[in-house]
Amino acid sequence: MAPKNSRRSGFSKKQQYSVFTGYLLATLGALLGLALLGLSLWQPKAFEPLRSGATEITAPVGEATSTARAGGNNLWERIAGFWRAGSQNAALRREVEVARIRLAEAEAVEAENRRLKALLDLAQTDAEPIAATRLVGSSASSARRFAYVGVGATDGVEVGMPVHSERGVIGRVLETARNSSRVLLLTDSESVLPVRRAKDQTVAFAEGRGDGLLRIRLINLGLNPLEVGDVFVTSGAGGYYRPGVAVAVLNELTPDGGIARLIAEPSATNYVVVEPIYEPEAVEASAVRVRDELSEEELRD
Repeated sequence: MAPKNSRRSGFSKKQQYSVFTGYLLATLGALLGLALLGLSLWQPKAFEPLRSGATEITAPVGEATSTARAGGNNLWERIAGFWRAGSQNAALRREVEVARIRLAEAEAVEAENRRLKALLDLAQTDAEPIAATRLVGSSASSARRFAYVGVGATDGVEVGMPVHSERGVIGRVLETARNSSRVLLLTDSESVLPVRRAKDQTVAFAEGRGDGLLRIRLINLGLNPLEVGDVFVTSGAGGYYRPGVAVAVLNELTPDGGIARLIAEPSATNYVVVEPIYEPEAVEASAVRVRDELSEEELRD
């Protein structure tokens, strides 16, 4: 008798029957597949009920997979939106601030137009700017506040012309050279600008303090009607600045007015435009009057 470890694997009758059954089933399956293939080629519509049933069974699974895929895409979009939210919010805040300034200017222009039409039946028109240029630099460490622009007399710039940014008034030209000019900023201690509240005709003077802020002094003293957050625009008085241009926002109340911050901060301004003097005749008349007063004082002395 041969040892057990020398017997073949197929020695067991049960195992031989299992292998034979497997081969038989594989052959029958192959024959059935060929028959079904031939039937599908001969009668394609015969399998429509089976295909419809398979579709009905797999549709919920496919829908669930599609929903999960869409949810995954939305999740990634939310994550990307979260990372971009900071820059988007900052941009939106800047847009809202600019829109608020433009709304205040529009209200001021509308009020000015109503006043002009009621009194003189005139329509105000904006003059073309003299030049657009970069704000070269500004002083920030002394009581005197100046800035410099890269246009001068050869570009048509003259002393007294107002300088604006896209946000509001910066100042006016103090000195001119051939290709550059020095600008007296609104925050300079020698700067005085006639202004009015944008929503009504409350008039005041905006005086520079030399520290980056403006002091708003009411002309009509009495009960202070101002409120924190009021927007002030140019009134047009004096003849230098056209009316309705944004100047400052009130931060703090005082007995005779308040303290305001500039809307067009020079340190945050890159480009400006130089505009012509709004009413040259009024400026010239004022200059003649000042010279006459100085001459009278010299004669008295």
